[in-house]
Amino acid sequence: MPARRRNFHPSQHIPLTTIPLTTIPFQIQFDAAGRQIVPVRAPHRSRAILSCYYMHTVDLVVIAVYLAGITWFGAQFRSSQRSLKDYFLGGREAPWWAIGFSIVSAETSTLTVIGTPALSIQGNFGFLQVVLGYLFARIVISLLFLPAYFRGEMYTAYELMRIRFGTRIRRLTAGTFLLLRALAEGVRVVAIAIVIGIILGSGEVTSILVIVCLTLFYTYEGGMTAVIWTDVIQMFLYVAGAIVSLVVLLGQIEGGWAHVVQTAGAARLKVFDFYVGDLTSGHFREFFGRPYSFWAGVLGGCFLTTASHGTEQLMVQRLLAAGSKRESRAALMSSWVVIAAQFTLFLIVGVCLFTFYSDHGLPIPKTQEQLQRVYPRFIWDYLPPGVAGLVMAAILAAAMSNLSAALNSLASTTVMDFWRTFSRASTDEKLWLRRARFATLFWGAVLFGVAMFARNWGNVLQAGLSIASILYGSLLGVFLLGLGTKRVGENAAMIAMSVGLVLMLYIRFGTTIAFTWYVLIGTGATFFTGLLASLFVKETPRANS
Repeated sequence: MPARRRNFHPSQHIPLTTIPLTTIPFQIQFDAAGRQIVPVRAPHRSRAILSCYYMHTVDLVVIAVYLAGITWFGAQFRSSQRSLKDYFLGGREAPWWAIGFSIVSAETSTLTVIGTPALSIQGNFGFLQVVLGYLFARIVISLLFLPAYFRGEMYTAYELMRIRFGTRIRRLTAGTFLLLRALAEGVRVVAIAIVIGIILGSGEVTSILVIVCLTLFYTYEGGMTAVIWTDVIQMFLYVAGAIVSLVVLLGQIEGGWAHVVQTAGAARLKVFDFYVGDLTSGHFREFFGRPYSFWAGVLGGCFLTTASHGTEQLMVQRLLAAGSKRESRAALMSSWVVIAAQFTLFLIVGVCLFTFYSDHGLPIPKTQEQLQRVYPRFIWDYLPPGVAGLVMAAILAAAMSNLSAALNSLASTTVMDFWRTFSRASTDEKLWLRRARFATLFWGAVLFGVAMFARNWGNVLQAGLSIASILYGSLLGVFLLGLGTKRVGENAAMIAMSVGLVLMLYIRFGTTIAFTWYVLIGTGATFFTGLLASLFVKETPRANS
């Protein structure tokens, strides 16, 4: 498969912050902060210019056709939306395998697609230890959470908190989710700007607005049914895009996979890190400061996924959309197989990119923002015309898939956990369906606003992403109090959530503890604070409910 450029040679002198474009006419440069500088002309022939423009025009047409097609497809499910059950749970008619693929799509964002290869470009395969923790979490959710969710007809995860504790804790947990998801998803939307910046070089704000509006349109029209089935298509697209990229990439590496293994070495292909350190001397800082050790990965990944898939509406909504507990469990467990394969694939792409850079004498980018540009940069420059556009569309598909899931889950929590509880009782499904669609529009505007602010956060971007880990600990801790204890009441649970949140804010901003430990620490603090508070706060728990 021919590349777009073959005349590059390691002897060429390239500044550290310059990544050459593989099309002949231009070079792409980055400033010290990792932002793209306007391309500058390099010596070339006029025929090469016309060829470059032709190739990128074809790619842009492919991207535009895909965006229009997926939006049209999602909007076709409008006629099946007749009630809140249809709009928020897809009428509980989707097959388990489609829900499983939808879970994978909701678990994957543009940051995942462009950020996972960066991990193995810079480090090794240690992230797979976290993925192993994902498996243990799914077992916990299947045995502990799913039986509780399927005891009645629930629309959100936080209805379980009302049954166990009361209305106040339901609103507190639901409000925590709304804050968490709005911030985290707003930051994820910013990742679209990285891809758009490579495709167009400018116009990020307009492009983000277009992506948000297209996703908002089909989510508004088709509800959860549209979300699930567009997720299925988009998941297959970005995984296929990664496979195509890997094939082309290996074709550009002389010696193929054997040379990749030789260049990377055992250290870069390393998966497990059982390092413990000198814990007997009380030197815990290094142990807890390693994000991808076996202990941090498995325990941290387990607690993180138990929180995200067991307590956050974004994922719980899909589990509730299954027709039965058995189908929900099948969807959840099968999704791990795809997730494990997907992360392994992206890490392999990353180590191949490392080999490609090494063979051509290219400097490895140092900053996280520059590393995240390497994979989409390769796609845009080296894949054949049309194929590059399709793979770029696949990366945008990951963003649209995640965004649609967030919009529907935010709307369902707003309507079911707040709007309905404050409104007079009404059985008019058409009225509530209109309100659900209005809530979807509202959250679309909010996420776009958060994304605009997040564009200027710079290095604070990582702090914005870690807000999920800070809040997950409190959420999971209070859910475990509800499912695993009988004596803890609503007041004790609210005290526990507050203490857990304050502690995690201190750990995040006042210590060097790795983020993979956040949820475990927050969960433990919340759970044991609730048990302790129940000894002093006298109240009648609703455990029998």
